[in-house]
Amino acid sequence: MDDPDLMTRLLDAAKMHVPFDGWSEATLRAAAQDADIAPGLVAAICPRGAVDLALAYHEAGDHEMLARLEAADLDDMRFRDRIAFAVRARLEAVEDKELVRRGMTLFSLPSHAADGARAIWQTCDRIWLALGDSSDDVNWYTKRATLSGVYGATVLYWLGDDSEDNARTWEFLDRRIEDVMTIEKIKARARGNRLVAGLMAGPLGFLGRIRAPQAGAATGMPGRWNGPT
Repeated sequence: MDDPDLMTRLLDAAKMHVPFDGWSEATLRAAAQDADIAPGLVAAICPRGAVDLALAYHEAGDHEMLARLEAADLDDMRFRDRIAFAVRARLEAVEDKELVRRGMTLFSLPSHAADGARAIWQTCDRIWLALGDSSDDVNWYTKRATLSGVYGATVLYWLGDDSEDNARTWEFLDRRIEDVMTIEKIKARARGNRLVAGLMAGPLGFLGRIRAPQAGAATGMPGRWNGPT
């Protein structure tokens, strides 16, 4: 099992090297030396090397976001404002944009693209769970896929934003969420349409057999399929 204290020490030591060397093996070696962690222990907590270190940094940011959500009073917010608050809390958990920029460079590589996509999906899943989502059908996927798009676009905008307190980023985020809410309204109206209802019962009936991942499932895939009964 990974030692969280060792990983925290390694991450803290790595942050000063990442802006210069990226999330690389050079950074990992320098951080291990600075934190006085033996190579064998580094290999144990980062078996894939620097990519595991970068993923651990992303994971730490998720946990900081969840702590902020838990401490906040969300009850009086509109639901769309809760989503915006969660995304903003995730970005405000970052102490240096260059750490994220270097991470995006790493996860844009074909060999690590799946890791990056999985990390974003996990972040959005955590946001939905923290906001009380209990969907167990195809909506589980559409919610996370839609929020992943919003989150990813917002991160890209945020990295290039030099406005005071990232004001333009939060305006951009509000616009993206407004677009999503418009789509949700259209979907809700479509569900009441007789033609759409017929498609869902016929050609698109397979969507009703899609279910969210089950707790403890170790399939390595996001979700499960209920075959015809």
